[in-house]
Amino acid sequence: MSDDLVFYTNPQSRGRIARWMLEETGADYRTELVDYAARMKSAEYLAINPMGKVPAIVHHGKIVTEGAAICAYLADAFPEAGLAPQPQERADYYRWLFFAAGPVEQAVTNNYAKFDPSPEQARSFGYGNYATTVDVLEKAVGAHDYIAGDRFTAADVYVGSAVGWGVLFGTLPKRDAFTAYFARLSGREAYQRAAAKDDALAAEAVPA
Repeated sequence: MSDDLVFYTNPQSRGRIARWMLEETGADYRTELVDYAARMKSAEYLAINPMGKVPAIVHHGKIVTEGAAICAYLADAFPEAGLAPQPQERADYYRWLFFAAGPVEQAVTNNYAKFDPSPEQARSFGYGNYATTVDVLEKAVGAHDYIAGDRFTAADVYVGSAVGWGVLFGTLPKRDAFTAYFARLSGREAYQRAAAKDDALAAEAVPA
C-alpha cells in the first residue's frame, strides 16, 4: 500500500464515510486503525487531528479531517474518478454537501441528545429545528436520482451516508425518499467494497 495516502479510521465511526469515498476514487491508500481506548487520544494521533476524532487522511504530507472536507478533497485530488461536480452541478453539489455537514448533523445529534430548541433559540440555530431540517433533506434527495442531479458525485457519499445511517439507527424517519435514495447508493460496488472492509475490521473486535 502507498504511503502517499494514509487513512486513519475506526470501523465503528464516521470513518466509514471516508472509506467509501476512497473506494470510489480507486486510489491506492494505506489504512491506519485508530482505537478509541488509547491511540485516538495519543500525542501521535492528536498531532494529526487535535480533536482526537476520526476520520483523517494524510495525502502527500497534507492533513485533511472532517468527513465532508475529505469527500470534497478526494474528488478534486483524483479527477479521473469523475466525482467532482461539473459546472451545472456545482450549486446543488456544494449546497447539499454542506447542508448535510452542517444543519443535518446538528439537527440529528441534538435530537438524539433529546435537545429541542425553543422557538427563540431556533432563530439563532443554523438548522432552525429538527422537523424542518428533515423535511428539507427529504425534498433534496427526492428531487433527482442523485443529490446534484442525474449523476453520482462525492456529495452523494456524504449525504448518502447521513441518510443511510439515519434511517438505520432511527435518527431519521424511514421515509420513502430516504430509503429509495440510499438503495440507489448502497448498490454501488465501491460502497459494498468499503462496507466489507470495515465490517471485517469490526469483526476483529477492535477495542472500544
